[in-house]
Amino acid sequence: MKFLQSLPLLLALGLGLLLLWLEARHRLRPKSPLELSFGPWNLARNPSCYRIDGLVCIGNPHAQMEVFVPELRAKPCLLGSNSLKDLKISTEVIPLHGDEDSRPDNYWFAYIVKGLKKTQARVSICIEGDDLEQRLDSLWVDIHWVNYGPFGRLKRRQGVLVPLKHPAPLDPEAAKWREGENCSVLAVPTHLLGVLDNLEEVLHKYASAILKPGDILTIAESPLAVIQGRYHHPSQVEPSALARLLCRVFHPTSSLATACGLQSLIDLVGPARVLMAWLLGALLKVVGIKGGFYRLAGPQARLIDDVTGSTPPYDQTIVLGPENPKAVVDLMAASLGNGVAVVDVNDLGRVKVLAASTGCDLDLLERALRPNPAGNANERTPLVVVRPRS
Repeated sequence: MKFLQSLPLLLALGLGLLLLWLEARHRLRPKSPLELSFGPWNLARNPSCYRIDGLVCIGNPHAQMEVFVPELRAKPCLLGSNSLKDLKISTEVIPLHGDEDSRPDNYWFAYIVKGLKKTQARVSICIEGDDLEQRLDSLWVDIHWVNYGPFGRLKRRQGVLVPLKHPAPLDPEAAKWREGENCSVLAVPTHLLGVLDNLEEVLHKYASAILKPGDILTIAESPLAVIQGRYHHPSQVEPSALARLLCRVFHPTSSLATACGLQSLIDLVGPARVLMAWLLGALLKVVGIKGGFYRLAGPQARLIDDVTGSTPPYDQTIVLGPENPKAVVDLMAASLGNGVAVVDVNDLGRVKVLAASTGCDLDLLERALRPNPAGNANERTPLVVVRPRS
């Protein structure tokens, strides 16, 4: 009898210890402190040759740990509207270590990035062929590099998109608006966006000439996330036993139905929160309340796009939800002088406003965006202008 009375307490204690163990194991797992980022990338073009030069930066924020980078190479992939098989591509990686001279042959020798230090490399890519301006759209460069240190040997991979073609901004007089419920809606095309883009510059270039007082400019959440660099290749994810187990209970079309997709959420919010959200969500579903997991696991649970969930070449990556969208819309609204909102819209009529600047009419946005004027394919219209009908 006493055992039965103490059973709930023992179960709660056991669950607490399990959560503590999962969280500690997650936080203490071996990993490299090195961070890779991208500096400026430049394009020089003529009719038969494009030359792209860009900086790759590697920083070590750890005060004591020294990490080797024994390998670094760049793998380019061209995107275009026609066959590109006859084009010639050459790639060169030039080390730019501040304390050691590069070799004449530009061989990448094993280099140690010391604590609180940085190093760089220049990637130079030459594309040769006919009608490049008509055939080429974008260049995706995958950086493959190795981290070697107390954590072992880790293969790392990170991609950057370099746009090779930019559409002309819409002519305000020729723009084709769609009529909605007490509003007009205009989908605004841009080039394929990426981490090299400055969001404020993009909005001013493609939308500022169209905007009038009272208009609201919406930004799709996934393009904003890739501008923020919130994407990674699945090869960089190490699924835990928890991710492999729990991912099987999600609907097959969910971005959390794969071990790497769910592990990406675990890496953001921690295994303890994901497990508790799953357990409580299952209990809520028993009593007829759906969606409990997504509410308890946090907004990122709904926003992660797994492989195939985004426009190429991001269809090969896992794209997270944007970071701090409220701060983004407030900053962009101040710059443009119009209302700005970050939205998540799909073809099923689901509209989620992640953040909106002061004064935005949320009901108006939901009515205007329900038909999904930006589309979910390759329209490349991440911006939509909503104009209230007076």
